[in-house]
Amino acid sequence: MSTTRIDGKAVSQKIKDQVKKRVDRLKQEGIVPGLAVVLIGENSASHTYVKNKKKTCEALGMRSDLHQFPDTLTEHELLSTIDELNNDPAIHGILVQLPLPAHIDEFKVILAIDPSKDVDGFHPVSIGNMMIGKEAFLPCTPHGIIKLLEHYGIDPKGKHAVVIGRSNIVGKPVGQLLLQKDATVTYCHSKTEDMESITKQADILIAAIGKAKFIDRSYVKPGAVVIDVGMNRDEDGKLCGDVDFADVEGTASYMTPVPGGVGPMTIAMLMENTVQSAEYGLTKDK
Repeated sequence: MSTTRIDGKAVSQKIKDQVKKRVDRLKQEGIVPGLAVVLIGENSASHTYVKNKKKTCEALGMRSDLHQFPDTLTEHELLSTIDELNNDPAIHGILVQLPLPAHIDEFKVILAIDPSKDVDGFHPVSIGNMMIGKEAFLPCTPHGIIKLLEHYGIDPKGKHAVVIGRSNIVGKPVGQLLLQKDATVTYCHSKTEDMESITKQADILIAAIGKAKFIDRSYVKPGAVVIDVGMNRDEDGKLCGDVDFADVEGTASYMTPVPGGVGPMTIAMLMENTVQSAEYGLTKDK
């Protein structure tokens, strides 16, 4: 079977082109969409992500503010910074880069962000609205996955979608979004017994477990759509996903590579959420 590679770079660029037009329209109204990123500590992956976000913001004509702190920052100081950003009218989106140092309560930090500026889509208000199908900032990676499926004409309606992973950031919300698209959704995780027998039923298989090349063709039904959310390093230090691409290629009908699949979509959806926040502020002011 011939496997179509899902090109996240190309799809994300189309989304960013649309976002750029929306940014230009906002600028005509005197509004520059602003994203504030809070970065704590020296995690190299976090620094890379933040640099890419800043670069994308600037390319789209958006304002990008970086608030960088050492990992000795106290929880109180971080919450004070978030409070200032909540009250800054020039900032439309607030993103606190995870993971946080162990002495800071991640949930307390997420809770402190004004839901109207929660462009990561992690606040319980955002998640609650998403669950009941109301307007909300959707978590960027899950939303990006839905956009990829739409672009390639893959309709989840009536399909069996299996999600491997149950994190609050990807696994749980992507299953919910697929459910809203009328898929039948099954979750697998570290305690699932006989996982292969479940994943082999999947028309759409989402791998989000953080284990390099864990999924080989023995987990995949012929003709399935395979979405790889993993971002790992293999034994040679090369970037790879949760799926053994070389082994599964030829079994799946569609498949995302790593890099160049889901990754670029995450930043594109973050930009879209930030512009949406700025547009909402403009509508509210009128």
